Amino acid sequence: MRSLGWPGAPPRPPASGLRFPDGGTWRTELPSCEGPAVLAAVLEESERLDVPLHRISQGSGVWMLTDAEIGEMVGACDARGIELCLFLGPRGTWEPGAGGRSYNASGPRARGRDQLAQCVEDAERAVALGVKSLLVADEGVLWTLHRLREAGRLPADTTFKVSALVGPVNPASFAVWEGLGADSVNVPSDLTVAQLAEIRAVSAAPMDFYVEAPDDLGGFVRFYDAAELIRCGAPLYLKFGLRNAPALYPVGHHLLPAAVASARERVRRGRLVLDTLARLGAGEGMSPTGSRDPGPLRRFPALPEALPTSAVPR
Repeated sequence: MRSLGWPGAPPRPPASGLRFPDGGTWRTELPSCEGPAVLAAVLEESERLDVPLHRISQGSGVWMLTDAEIGEMVGACDARGIELCLFLGPRGTWEPGAGGRSYNASGPRARGRDQLAQCVEDAERAVALGVKSLLVADEGVLWTLHRLREAGRLPADTTFKVSALVGPVNPASFAVWEGLGADSVNVPSDLTVAQLAEIRAVSAAPMDFYVEAPDDLGGFVRFYDAAELIRCGAPLYLKFGLRNAPALYPVGHHLLPAAVASARERVRRGRLVLDTLARLGAGEGMSPTGSRDPGPLRRFPALPEALPTSAVPR
């Protein structure tokens, strides 16, 4: 570029000095793995294309899977040292009120006391079946689950992942999610590398980042940015999403062929990302497969169990 008289590269944002506890700077995640048949296709394709996976996540919700289906997914992931993360529900977009469909920001959240309780029930059911990672899209649900974990009512090694549907876009909001109990936080894929570095400067919580985002999350494709995303955002999960794909949530047998085909293509997209990193000389630093520990993180102090009687509204 310089030999042709074009401008040189601009100054780069500062590198992150943080790492996962295992010493790695990045891990991989395959999202939208909706059920045992889709999982089987993902595992087959990841082996064929040599795409290591640290985490596999699902979006339809715990309540959209039978106990047998969850058990099958847990067993398959445990056998390969892959973290299985299931989404909690129900959420605002699926309840009778119109607000969850009229206002995008409220759609993913748990509306009212009942949906909060139902998300807790989903969490209790999932961990009883062996799930160790839960996907959350509501601040109140996260804080409630973190308090249950702190109290020993959920296993201490349960981890909570914040959904891309509510991802923070500045350092202060990211730190709030960490304080509420998040063990990894999805940030929107339209953030610049410099903005990612600003967030990393205030928090050690792992970031989750779609290097290819589905259309409803912007459809961004950032393969060539992956090396800088890792350098400035570590510790970071690279998420292999897929744009121009059919909507699947909530999935079922009527959508199974599309779900399986999309999942296979997500794995292939992962191979493209890994190949790009290798060509850029940035393929090193991946955590060993089987790693899931987020490391020590900062939390808000617990609130009193109940308000004093004098403070309760009458």
